[in-house]
Amino acid sequence: GQRQQVGRVPLYPGHIPTSPLQKALLAAGSACVALWDPYRHDMVAVLGETTGCLALPKLRDRMRNDPEGYRILQERPRIRLSTLDMARLRGLPDGTLGREYVRFLEDNKVSPDTRMPAKFVDDEELAYVIQRYREVHDLMHTLLGMPTNMLGEVVVKWFEAVQTGLPMCVLGAAFGPIRLNARKLQVLATELVPWAVRSGRNASCVLNVYYEQRWEQSVESLREEIGIFPPPAVRV
Repeated sequence: GQRQQVGRVPLYPGHIPTSPLQKALLAAGSACVALWDPYRHDMVAVLGETTGCLALPKLRDRMRNDPEGYRILQERPRIRLSTLDMARLRGLPDGTLGREYVRFLEDNKVSPDTRMPAKFVDDEELAYVIQRYREVHDLMHTLLGMPTNMLGEVVVKWFEAVQTGLPMCVLGAAFGPIRLNARKLQVLATELVPWAVRSGRNASCVLNVYYEQRWEQSVESLREEIGIFPPPAVRV
């Protein structure tokens, strides 16, 4: 029948069909590795795909019900080095999204191309949603003003967990702090997490922003538009 078909036939380039049991095993294995080393994006990625079956359709519906989000789903933009005009972004004024995004990539020595393509999501449109979520992750760092160190990553995960309900974010937010020292934990608990949670609740869906058309907008005005509160003045 239909169900067996889904189990065997790839639904988009790179798709790996998996059974519920395989998904559970992948999720368990990748959760252990992801908690131990949150920089292993591959494991964090697998965890998100294999456990996101409830959150992903909700995210897609939020995109479908928003004019800008709907256009993103229709046009399927990708944030990659091949689609970015880095020289133009570098030439934008300080404080603009484009300029600050490039500064974030350079300061933290990261590239948008290190985001793994979706493999285990059994729906082509949902595979795009999680791909988009991954590609805007660095823009979340830019908007929230957080570096890619452990503390910054945990803060972004708290924001994303409240925003998306994706289990990998919830896990990262809950267990990331086990690797932090006492002073950082205190700053995290008293200032950064409350701000990230308040911002995540207050903000409109961050997947409904066509960032590629906002490069010239100031980070501050985009923050205000989305509903992200100004970051606390602490060193991260």
